[in-house]
Amino acid sequence: MALDQSFVGRTYPPTPAYEVGREKIREFAEAVGDTNPVYVDPEAAKALGYSDVIAPPTFVFSITFRAAGQVIQDPQLGLDYSRVVHGDQKFTYVRPVRAGDRLTVTSTIEGIKSMAGNDIVDIRGEVYDESGEHVVTAWTKLVARAAEEA
Repeated sequence: MALDQSFVGRTYPPTPAYEVGREKIREFAEAVGDTNPVYVDPEAAKALGYSDVIAPPTFVFSITFRAAGQVIQDPQLGLDYSRVVHGDQKFTYVRPVRAGDRLTVTSTIEGIKSMAGNDIVDIRGEVYDESGEHVVTAWTKLVARAAEEA
């Protein structure tokens, strides 16, 4: 059954603050194989004008995808997560994520469509720091594959 179009535009409450730590940034950079010293060395980051180490661009996915869980788990939406694959991801940054940031995410359903029996949900996550400064916008596309016919 196709997802309800009336959910387009629905915004979910902001997440609790996520505190970005140097160690999490280092672990993420190592996991993705990015050896840029700005991700692990505070002095290298300061030499480039940052107050502390910054996170690789895709680091924020872990925060915004957790926030998208509010959409995924919304029983009224009825998304069958057992059939979901990650379709696409993109980010638009105002500034880099820094160690010490306390970030919240507000998720909004931007679009719902059905194609060949698959439900496609586009979720926008707006990320703000504790002072209310906009840091990044993330877009996540989820595809709930069509149920196989018996």
